[in-house]
Amino acid sequence: MKRFAGWMIAGSMLLVFLAVGTEIAVAQEKSGAMPPPKILVIGREYTKPGKAGAAHEKTESAFVQAMKKAKWPTHYLAVESLSGKSRALFLTGYDSFAQWEKDQADGQKNAAFTADIARAWATDGEMLSDTDGGTFQFSEEYSLRPNVDIAHMRYFEIGRFTLRPGHDGDWSEIMKLVKGAYEKIPDAHWAMYREVYGNTNDAYIYFVPMKSGEEIDRGLAEGPEFVAAIGADGLKKLGELSAAAIQETATNLFAFNPKMSYPRDEWVKADPDFWAPKAAAAPAAKKKAEAAQ
Repeated sequence: MKRFAGWMIAGSMLLVFLAVGTEIAVAQEKSGAMPPPKILVIGREYTKPGKAGAAHEKTESAFVQAMKKAKWPTHYLAVESLSGKSRALFLTGYDSFAQWEKDQADGQKNAAFTADIARAWATDGEMLSDTDGGTFQFSEEYSLRPNVDIAHMRYFEIGRFTLRPGHDGDWSEIMKLVKGAYEKIPDAHWAMYREVYGNTNDAYIYFVPMKSGEEIDRGLAEGPEFVAAIGADGLKKLGELSAAAIQETATNLFAFNPKMSYPRDEWVKADPDFWAPKAAAAPAAKKKAEAAQ
């Protein structure tokens, strides 16, 4: 609950989506694997030129400190764009809209917490050129092997499909074809969400978590496997349905940023070097030697 309102996300290109797959089967075997949240609130911040990186991390740290100070129970993950416009996304998951409502209400009742957030916003706003966002509902029907060990992931490929009005049936057929083919490829996986509040209700976004750049290479190399799995007739039908149903697509790559995140306790325990790295100890002996010169 970094903000008291939801925001939006950027996302996908059909051909890239159809070529993505990573080692989820291995990740699911680990105890840290967890299902995606049922409700996902996403905030997006566009940074001004020259304000991304360390400058934005500094102002965002005020939000993190406010959350820690209040021992706030709701956590969020921050990711930064590696493609497209310079922006940061803040992802907060909930089990239900009722839980989301309670989180917002609790925040508004806590005067000290609200004041800390307001001060953080005043400073952080100087870094930003724009903000927006949306709220999304998990679609198990359109997802494939979505449970992952997020604590050890480092990247998200995030894709977005905007549908033409009245083509929900075509979209369902598209996903049956795509999911059916990728079920034959053991490493393929994604989590799909439907936008329920935001820019449009005829939109879906997907997330593909990845541990490294090597997984991106392997995923893109799976294109021929997908073509073989879906077959010539299936590929033709997919093209026809996509042309009819999909109005716009985009895809982008984002890197996790632990300094701008308020991670879950279990993530910190699972990988403390990434989520809560210790500050480098001051070289006291060297300083004393230099002082003596």
